[in-house]
Amino acid sequence: MFLENPVNHNEQFGWIEVICGSMFSGKTEELIRRLKRAQFAKQKIEIFKPSIDQRFDDNLVTSHDANQILSTAVPAAANIYILANDCQVIGIDEAQFFDDEIVKVCNDLANRGVRVIVAGLDMDFKGNPFGPMPALMATAEYITKLHAICTHTGNLAHYSYRKSEQKDLVVLGEKKDYKPLSRSAFYKMNKKKR
Repeated sequence: MFLENPVNHNEQFGWIEVICGSMFSGKTEELIRRLKRAQFAKQKIEIFKPSIDQRFDDNLVTSHDANQILSTAVPAAANIYILANDCQVIGIDEAQFFDDEIVKVCNDLANRGVRVIVAGLDMDFKGNPFGPMPALMATAEYITKLHAICTHTGNLAHYSYRKSEQKDLVVLGEKKDYKPLSRSAFYKMNKKKR
């Protein structure tokens, strides 16, 4: 894959992997895939998600393809640090919904030798960087940017277009609420809305 074995094993630390992209790009699917591989390797893992995200199940991280993995919902990033005892791998889904403390928590865990895998939207519905994601991407060793397919053009989609007129930054939704769009389709749709 993209991870290389460390050369100096005496200096081995943990690291941060960020999986980002638009809605419907497969971020959670990739997070689950990496975590299940770690489980298969008999590594001790723990998965967290923000308690605000109750779209599928309180105790499961679920992809749009209905793949699932057991998780713990937490109200704030600081809870992750408290609950991540003796884990070798920590997974965090929907990181954009956490407070800015998530950046410190992820870095502290990586500095303790933990592999931290974070998934989240890199941009909000307006096309702006979303919450703590830019800072997580800046401090991560590895970044994987995934793309959906634009529902208008068939090109790669970078944007999560909100179909409704709601102005709140955080509106949890699915395919009935959002659609993935390419840059040109996103620009044209927003121009039409104005």
